[in-house]
Amino acid sequence: MKNKILIILFIIVSLAFKLQETNTLPEGFVYADSVIPDIEVELRYYSSHNFVGDTITGYQANRLILTKQAAEALKLVQDDLQQQNLCLKVYDGYRPQRAVNHFMEWARNLTDTIKKQEFYPNVNKKYLFRDGYIATRSGHSRGSTLDLTIVDAETLEPLDMGSPYDFFGIPSWVSYEGITKEQKENRQLLQKVMNKHNFRSYSKEWWHFTLRWEPFPDTYFDFPVK
Repeated sequence: MKNKILIILFIIVSLAFKLQETNTLPEGFVYADSVIPDIEVELRYYSSHNFVGDTITGYQANRLILTKQAAEALKLVQDDLQQQNLCLKVYDGYRPQRAVNHFMEWARNLTDTIKKQEFYPNVNKKYLFRDGYIATRSGHSRGSTLDLTIVDAETLEPLDMGSPYDFFGIPSWVSYEGITKEQKENRQLLQKVMNKHNFRSYSKEWWHFTLRWEPFPDTYFDFPVK
């Protein structure tokens, strides 16, 4: 009987250590929902709804990971928007380097254009590196960069930003003029609230923001999203 109890205790302790190991992040990183419990997350690279058309290497769960500083700043953005009956929806946060490598491999395969019509209809795939759409390093791998939009807090429908997320082309530029007044106002709202809380924007992607004074400005991480 005593041996049986010891075996059961050993199994419980082993499972506890296994669970702890699974959920351990590098120091300085957090799961965003531990700071913002009501954050909407749709990691596009965990799904096939992205410009590659497949789950990207390193994405093993739909869990948003950020540096602690980025998550805390994002909480302030969420709080601001909720006063207007709006909230955030995040498409990507921390991105392992192995995912960036997957993008590079995909970009070199010029015959794989299954998602061209949706994500890069007017861009020749062979120019994705030259034009800066695909790079060998990404700020996302430093943990303080996000891709996101604003949604209605009741319906969770995204506001119309005038171009889809991850669309390769000039319509995604923040200053693009070929959109409606409402779409411009939606983009300006996102820019304003993110800038207010110390996220700097990227002029060629309305959805892309990086925390000012990020804690790991020169470090590119590769632990998986899980």
